[in-house]
Amino acid sequence: MTPQQQDPSYAQILVNLVDKEDMPPLIPLLQQALSETIPGAFIDVRQLQTNPVNYPVAVRLCGRATIATEHEDRAIATLMALAREATEILHSTPLSARGRDDWGGEVFRVRLDIDNDRANLAGLTNADIASSSSGGISGQQVGTMRVSDKQIPIYARMALSERANLGDLRNLYVYGSGSDSKVPLLQVADLDYGLELQRLRRLDHFPTITVYALPVQGALASDVFNAVHDRLADFEAQLPPGYQMAIDGEQARQSDGFGQLGKVLMISIAGIYLALVLQFGNAVKPLLVFMAVPYGVVGALTGLLVMQSSFGYMAFLGIIALIGVIVSHVIVLFDFIEEKREEGESLHEALLDAGIIRLRPVLITVGATVLALFPLAMEGGPLWQPLCYAQIGGLVIATVVTLLLVPVFYAIFVLDLKIVRWETPQPAA
Repeated sequence: MTPQQQDPSYAQILVNLVDKEDMPPLIPLLQQALSETIPGAFIDVRQLQTNPVNYPVAVRLCGRATIATEHEDRAIATLMALAREATEILHSTPLSARGRDDWGGEVFRVRLDIDNDRANLAGLTNADIASSSSGGISGQQVGTMRVSDKQIPIYARMALSERANLGDLRNLYVYGSGSDSKVPLLQVADLDYGLELQRLRRLDHFPTITVYALPVQGALASDVFNAVHDRLADFEAQLPPGYQMAIDGEQARQSDGFGQLGKVLMISIAGIYLALVLQFGNAVKPLLVFMAVPYGVVGALTGLLVMQSSFGYMAFLGIIALIGVIVSHVIVLFDFIEEKREEGESLHEALLDAGIIRLRPVLITVGATVLALFPLAMEGGPLWQPLCYAQIGGLVIATVVTLLLVPVFYAIFVLDLKIVRWETPQPAA
């Protein structure tokens, strides 16, 4: 459960629709209707996501100048001023809406400062004072009434006319739990009231405030950041000493996810290369295998562009999986060429036989994969669409490259560049 969900002033309502295609046009209608009907509340209507972030657009400000208590009020005031300026920057583009920070505004609060010396002399404990004050104002449960199969709690507290004003606390008495003493509240405690922040968040013991915003319907978080990138850069450059700014939200999650996938991709490529070197006994032939990968990536990006799908984490994951499929197809083709070389065929005949004989197995494999991905892309929702479209476009383009251009590249490396040697085994005498 998130900190927002633990807040009693926070509520979440889930709406299930019969058809997922009705969700995009319904979101702005619900947002407008609820914002106009319920004033004074922060209402965000969003589509339920897997692995979500609290807000897609977020800028985190942290004051690391000092953690001394005597300087904390000044740091908090500075962070609030910086947060207001950052909110204005996010609101400067029409692509963002409903910007705010996670501290909230100031609220009126009453603090009860207990004088321990006077309370001890009166025979009272802090628990006695807290129980009497909270029981008189908010109420204290003294029992439970059972009605049928329901249990109704019974609270005891002062009448509404006796607790309507703040001055009524002067007439409140504190009863000791270990004695029969009864003392007026203001004789053992002082009342202090004023405006305070709703909440104060920290990161590594330093006060940290995060400014949020939501992209409007049809816009992405990256579009919002691109629109305010220059102003955020100038704002970061003008921060006071000891204060830092960091991009949070989907931008940070995406950068972190892409970074981890990039490391996995590099390790996978290195492992595949070593395996191919051991298989072919040559350090150049694996490079021919990888020459078909860029064409598959271009095909994947083309598929995303044609289907108007965004490039995100799932699309990148689909491209990584696509690379493995492309490499496996090229390995099958190369293995057939090596078999023909061992049988004593010429380079020209081996390349032609590889393209013709391996045509049907490759087409059947690619066709089955593409046909299986189309239902998932059409009915799987926005989560799976980028992955499916990336693999469909990449497989179609990579298949053509594998069957046509890879044999051409092989011939160039053998005949023109002389990097790969074509030696057929001599027949036995």
